[in-house]
Amino acid sequence: MERVVKSGTGWRVGWNPHAAKYQVLIGTDDWAIELTSAEFYDFCRLAVQLTEAIAQISQELMDEEKISCEAESDLVWMEVTGYPHAYSLHFILHTGRGVEGTWTPQAVPHLIQAVQMIQVF
Repeated sequence: MERVVKSGTGWRVGWNPHAAKYQVLIGTDDWAIELTSAEFYDFCRLAVQLTEAIAQISQELMDEEKISCEAESDLVWMEVTGYPHAYSLHFILHTGRGVEGTWTPQAVPHLIQAVQMIQVF
């Protein structure tokens, strides 16, 4: 498989299966970080967990209530904050590179959809 790059307003994700160490790139229009396959796997897994948690919790909330939910692995910490229909996504990489980043509520649905489409494994 060849290199894949997807992007939209406020987000981008890329995959290069032939890269020696960092096979994935995630970011926004203003920043980007390369991830290993293991880091990206955890990123995707946690993002999906948080998306599912928001969907479940939203049934219990009133329309104007905000929510904050977080998930963590040994490699990545992630948090979603906002309303069930519009929330930001924040992450911190635990693997020694001191990286963190945030996507806006407008970018999150597109980012989640794109990372789910990229098949790393």
